[in-house]
Amino acid sequence: MTFAISIERTDPPYIAAERESLASWLDWHRATLLTKLNGLSEEQARFSPVPSGTSLLGLVKHLTECEHYWIARCVAEVDEPALFITEADPEADTKVTPDDTIEQIVAGYLKACARSREIIAALADLEETHTLRHGKTDVRWVLMHMVEETARHNGHADIIRELIDGVTGE
Repeated sequence: MTFAISIERTDPPYIAAERESLASWLDWHRATLLTKLNGLSEEQARFSPVPSGTSLLGLVKHLTECEHYWIARCVAEVDEPALFITEADPEADTKVTPDDTIEQIVAGYLKACARSREIIAALADLEETHTLRHGKTDVRWVLMHMVEETARHNGHADIIRELIDGVTGE
């Protein structure tokens, strides 16, 4: 059985206010990540061509943790534990367990992204600051970091997908 998802990627506007521009680019990269899983089997989604074990499904799991950490925990300051990582295994968010499925991981990612959108939409402005482990940071920085993090992992996803079945593209 292959995974199929209907994801609409909307190009970010060429002229937009800061919040709309950042949100649009982040959504574009989120959707791009999920297109990399389209048409793959569970086995293909778990395939890792590198010693670290990085797989397409592991990238989605990791970015789910990133959404939760940066937006829910850091920006909204919710008192919730990490989704996957633990003190015993700080890399658990990149590892795919035997019980993980594409459907489950993608559903978790979509839920985390929706929650992030709601949190950001409710903010008065992007200059709101939060004290994080490295010091004071504004929401603008967090959003830029999420764009960078998601885009960087999309590059990894591009290469992994091409190695799986030759599919290339944005």
